[in-house]
Amino acid sequence: MAYSSNGPKLECPVHLVLSYIGSKWAILILRELFYGNRRTNEFLSALPGISTKTLTARLRELESYGLVNRTVFPEVPPRVEYSLTSKGREVQPIMAAFNQVGQQWLVHSPTGTPATVYGPRGH
Repeated sequence: MAYSSNGPKLECPVHLVLSYIGSKWAILILRELFYGNRRTNEFLSALPGISTKTLTARLRELESYGLVNRTVFPEVPPRVEYSLTSKGREVQPIMAAFNQVGQQWLVHSPTGTPATVYGPRGH
């Protein structure tokens, strides 16, 4: 791993991936896209607590990293759908690992079920 005086540089593969998907809501947005294409209102319903402004910012970031496609349909009013790119689908094994660890932690949680923190799907 390459280091600078300030810590890991982007040449570290883990740091690079986290720089793309580590911002608040990014992983949950990607999770939703693994279920299929989504429109803004579908994200807002599936992710309680996210604002429209934050959702738009995260989707733009993910699009700029090449993880998400934005398709605008020529209708009135315009319809916009988001989907995963092939690069975005490469994150799926990471998400599966998170899900597996989360399931184990939920089973062994001494405080009950923290699933409400993750939204209605819990995975």
